[in-house]
Amino acid sequence: MASAGNERFNDEAANWDKNPSVQKATRLAFDSIRPIIQTLAERKQSTSEAGLDVLEVGCGTGLLTLRVAPLVREIVAIDPAQGMIQTLEAKIDTSTCQETAAGPRNSPHNVVPICRLLDNPEDPVLPALDSNYPTGRRRKFDLILSHLVMHHVPDLRAFLGTLLGCLAPGGRVALTDFEDFGSEAIKFHPPNKLDGVERHGIPARWMEDLMKEVGFQDVKVSVGWTLAKSVELWEGQKPGDTLDFPFLVCEGARPV
Repeated sequence: MASAGNERFNDEAANWDKNPSVQKATRLAFDSIRPIIQTLAERKQSTSEAGLDVLEVGCGTGLLTLRVAPLVREIVAIDPAQGMIQTLEAKIDTSTCQETAAGPRNSPHNVVPICRLLDNPEDPVLPALDSNYPTGRRRKFDLILSHLVMHHVPDLRAFLGTLLGCLAPGGRVALTDFEDFGSEAIKFHPPNKLDGVERHGIPARWMEDLMKEVGFQDVKVSVGWTLAKSVELWEGQKPGDTLDFPFLVCEGARPV
């Protein structure tokens, strides 16, 4: 993620959760990936008593993190913007177990926030595979999530390679971002928030091919939902104008 984008997210962290579009996009993302989480959890429970180990890359303030947490053993939430991580840490400090719309209860005790731009599967900031050897190999994950991150990443091939290296054999990624559906896709961001945007959405067929080239198996890239978002700040648009943005769910597995 470019430094300009990082600065923007640091500046906006305190008010990030107040954006209705951010909240709605996160809820819809969770609704789309929840069946994936549940299927993987059931599969793992059939062979082991342990729950899922999840990595979320680009977790922001933890809106998706805290929805996923009750469904998994542990979720490592990583983001390069210190302001975003500090906001997540504050949520964890003040959260209590309670009934939530996302699941039976909030589980902040199993969230591990980390501030880092992840580009190495063996980065020492990641949890160790064996706690008795803290400087040894890093843990590998059953599932990796990333929501509205890929359009900020300069080198998606390298990014996907890092994610593949962070997966356990047979582990999966479920990556969500808006689709590049043509020239109108640029309007996803207001004109004054284009710094740090590397691409205006993800081309579906291109993404599918790229994931396969990087080494993912069982690749599936499909539209998971559509979000109506305000575009009134763009030239030629009227107050109250919205545009429907399709969101892709990009799935793939590390070979066993």
